[in-house]
Amino acid sequence: MQPKLLAKIAILAVIAVLDVSPIAAPAAEVTQEQIKGLDEQVQDIKQDVLDITTELSLLEEKLLFPSNTQVSLFVSLTGEEDFVLDAMQIELDGKVVAKHLYTYKELEALRLGGVQRIFTGNINTGDHAVVASYIARTSGGEEMRGKNEFTVTKAIGPKFVEIIITGGNVGDAALGFQDW
Repeated sequence: MQPKLLAKIAILAVIAVLDVSPIAAPAAEVTQEQIKGLDEQVQDIKQDVLDITTELSLLEEKLLFPSNTQVSLFVSLTGEEDFVLDAMQIELDGKVVAKHLYTYKELEALRLGGVQRIFTGNINTGDHAVVASYIARTSGGEEMRGKNEFTVTKAIGPKFVEIIITGGNVGDAALGFQDW
């Protein structure tokens, strides 16, 4: 179903529940049980809306990025804690497909072993050039830049590539790729 249609269905369900609710008496005559019943109905509707939203998100991802053409690029960070990643840029076949400026919380998550999905898109089967570049700082405030190229060989089915930044001092940092 289309997202707009499902949203309309959810809104109509909310309106129908509110119209059929047992609270038809004046506010002074409303009992605690009626209020509790209405509250339970509202909670059920909220849960239904959350479930529909989750389903729509999954459906949207399947429609926009079918598994036969899907490629996802991830970023991870290892190495020195004094290495502060500021920004990443990803090029795919000569076109910039992703840029990201890192916040303190994102950087902490990467340092704790987290992995960031920086790009998901569609590509045809065959070889594709990926160029990853970053801007970072050392604990002393010196700016560092790194850049590396990788060839992604896309076959039928989804493709996942991890971009691994190994932090260090100026000249020691590295940028590598891991094909999953």
